[in-house]
Amino acid sequence: MKLYSLSVLYRGEPKAVLLKAAYDVSSFSFFQRSSVQEFMTFTSQLIVERSAKGSRASVKEQEYLCHVYVRNDSLAGVVIADSEYPSRVAFTLLEKVLDEFSKQVDRIEWPVGSPATIHYTALDGYLSAYQNPREADPMSKVQAELDETKIILHNTMESLLERGEKIDDLVSKSEVLGVHSKAFYKTARKQNSCCAVM
Repeated sequence: MKLYSLSVLYRGEPKAVLLKAAYDVSSFSFFQRSSVQEFMTFTSQLIVERSAKGSRASVKEQEYLCHVYVRNDSLAGVVIADSEYPSRVAFTLLEKVLDEFSKQVDRIEWPVGSPATIHYTALDGYLSAYQNPREADPMSKVQAELDETKIILHNTMESLLERGEKIDDLVSKSEVLGVHSKAFYKTARKQNSCCAVM
């Protein structure tokens, strides 16, 4: 999972204006980096121009996904990531960045701004912090921990049964289970094996 670009734009009527951007093109060849960066800027502007105000969208281009969020006040954000990057995390990042940007940069600067004139320095920090969505996003972190716990529990049950003991043997040896519980287990086992053959 990788983030390549994080951009803040203003959706003007004739065309979108790039206000600020951060790029991570380290995975590309040194000689391709400037071209890749220019293409990301062009793609971001094009997607914002063709998106309606108040909309969110994800556009797939080869193995990349461009996530765009255009607010009703014409402030827009674009994240370019690989196709494995979770879209929920990308949109959370865009909402966070646009809210912060709108508080720090005066609204009258948006239509006439450029990367050189806009003073907002947080994009590079967000781009590096969100490279690992599990660490940056609390929901992804919790989901990853749940997945790991589920795998551990599954492996634990398999390792218990791999020791040469069958569940049938454990039930018959159990002192905790009553006679009725053991009879229920045996009946259920017979019924399930009958249906499995069919």
